Amino acid sequence: MAIFVNETSHTFNEFLLIPGYSSKECIPSNVSLKTPLVRYKKGEKSAITMNIPMVSAIMQSVSGDRLAVALAMEGGVSFIYGSQSIEDEAAMVKRAKSYKAGFVNSDSNVKPDDTMADVVALKEKTGHSTVAVTSDGTANGKLLGIVTGRDYRVSRMDPTTKVSEFMTPFNKLICAKEGTTLKEANDIIWDNKLNSLPIIDEEGKLCYFVFRKDYDTHKQNPNELLDSNKRYVVGAGINTRDYAERVPALVEAGADVLCIDSSEGFSEWQKLTLEWIRGKYDNSVKVGAGNVVDADGFRFLADCGADFIKVGIGGGSICITRETKGIGRGQATALIEVCKARDEYFKETGIYVPVCSDGGIVYDHHITLALAMGADFVMLGRYFARFDESPTNKVNIGGTYYKEYWGEGSNRARNWQRYDMGGDKKLSFEEGVDSYVPYAGPLKDNVALSLSKVRSTMCNCGALSISELQQKAKLTLVSAVSITEGGAHDVIQKDKSVPIK
Repeated sequence: MAIFVNETSHTFNEFLLIPGYSSKECIPSNVSLKTPLVRYKKGEKSAITMNIPMVSAIMQSVSGDRLAVALAMEGGVSFIYGSQSIEDEAAMVKRAKSYKAGFVNSDSNVKPDDTMADVVALKEKTGHSTVAVTSDGTANGKLLGIVTGRDYRVSRMDPTTKVSEFMTPFNKLICAKEGTTLKEANDIIWDNKLNSLPIIDEEGKLCYFVFRKDYDTHKQNPNELLDSNKRYVVGAGINTRDYAERVPALVEAGADVLCIDSSEGFSEWQKLTLEWIRGKYDNSVKVGAGNVVDADGFRFLADCGADFIKVGIGGGSICITRETKGIGRGQATALIEVCKARDEYFKETGIYVPVCSDGGIVYDHHITLALAMGADFVMLGRYFARFDESPTNKVNIGGTYYKEYWGEGSNRARNWQRYDMGGDKKLSFEEGVDSYVPYAGPLKDNVALSLSKVRSTMCNCGALSISELQQKAKLTLVSAVSITEGGAHDVIQKDKSVPIK
């Protein structure tokens, strides 16, 4: 006979935090949001510790290389989507890893006989205003000059004007030779009041650029998450089918952490994938797994060697797995049970396996609830899809801007590997939808606002760290009418678009 779980399956929206005693030290500026990303043994530290408890979902419409850089600047990790060719995913990882090495490979290059129209088109494509002029138009050709926004005026020049006529020629450039340290390069930039410094080899071929803005960016982003070589920490998604080819390519590209992207992780497919990675790389390659919704699923993946485990099935804003297949569990209930299993596993084995809450986040305060319930960090899709840095198009609908957002189980993504159960290599039916989300601007501003709310709520609970929040939090279930009571009610709200006189 089937096993019946009599406990009602709950969502984040059915819980509230009860405030606790807060001392005078409990102010948002004192709150630390550092959290472990991968497993570690008792008495040791995690090999990767994030500065904020946020990672981006492994989705085509969310996690590209631009978002990976933007999120790492804030202290989190983006998992670049795996539902693309191995070569393309590895290239995305390389671009993100090279962005903040200090020495940046040029991705905006032209030849001397190209035109101003080519420069303008390239700027629109890459968003970069510094364009290298090389003999062959490649990133490592012989450097002949540089074009910046100060070298041309679209309104005053013929679009067919040759680059050679308005570029800053090589003999007027200040360059440094290959082998120059980052500190030396920055000193040259400051001493000569430069915005960029080309690094060339003995033959005059372009190797890298060092930009003043990277130094400034570091000062503006004290939480940025860097590896031992001062490059941004970047994650990447893999599947349980082509891992033997994909994993080596991503490791070679510099990915710091991998994650198996699957709608349901309590399976032999994930076990085989983890065993292969451990057999080839031992513990040097960090890889998360999931998704699961109960203690049995957690224990299975923890024993298989997963470095972190994702919780959540069917709770994503574009996921219709529960509707189409009838499987899943309320995110809050699933998370509470799995986090309890994680703590028991830690007591038994001395190994701490971080838990990632994936899905079910609608409001900013749901992040705090997830952390209070035991999550070490949250994975967000819709949240990040709204920002400038996500890979999708911004569209105007009825005078309002939106960003495109679609599920990995939709026909648009056709990510059959994520839902594969050993049959034909195809999607039998959709488990995700194609949609729009309201455009919200740059990632930096929005993440700062969301986390300010998290810090403030933690102070209300008397907690200055995530672990302290999990020890002190008091949670209460709420009724439907108390949810209504919690919002604005029984008033006529003023139209915010109309100025008050």
